[in-house]
Amino acid sequence: MPTVHGVPPSPFIRKARVFLAEKGIAYDLVQVTPMPPANATPEFRQISPLGKIPAYTDGDFAISDSSVICAYLERANPSPALYPGDPKPYARALWFEEYADTRLSETVGPAFFQRVVRKAFFKQGPDEDSVKKALEGLPPVLDYLEAQLGDGEYLVGNRFSIADIAVGTQLAQLEHAGESVDAARWPKLAAYAGRILGRPSFKECIAQETAIFASM
Repeated sequence: MPTVHGVPPSPFIRKARVFLAEKGIAYDLVQVTPMPPANATPEFRQISPLGKIPAYTDGDFAISDSSVICAYLERANPSPALYPGDPKPYARALWFEEYADTRLSETVGPAFFQRVVRKAFFKQGPDEDSVKKALEGLPPVLDYLEAQLGDGEYLVGNRFSIADIAVGTQLAQLEHAGESVDAARWPKLAAYAGRILGRPSFKECIAQETAIFASM
């Protein structure tokens, strides 16, 4: 059976898991604790040469990086399509995936680390000054996404896609960190977050992650 290697609270593990769920693909999850890539074991580097999570295996086939995993799964299991077929919407979907994986992740990640990872894994309180500094960069990012939504339910065209999976997984990370999209300031994006995170594929992952945090 296909296997995802990583730990559930990682947004990039969530991204791959949501993609698999939306495709209806059963898989196993092998928990690999995040670590500095330089400290990855030789065994893990066999399936993830950069030492990063997630990694994906299926028999003797192994790949890593959430974007690569999702792109492979789309080609191997084309229905339902989670990438647009036409060139311009396809490019926009890839752009939003990249934007979420970089700019949005870089803004949300420090708050999640301080408020969730430090508490759950290191038994330490958060450095709220670091949280405040990171979140100061969030409004322009949310302004951009609000504008890009327009009057649509999804970021690209009128269909759920990799763009929504990538952005949604970072919005889930934001909620884990105790923050949310202010509906008064970003009404379209707040409604969008509710729709995307309310999908069964997201709800299952988020529930599992919340249970993990509660058990620590």
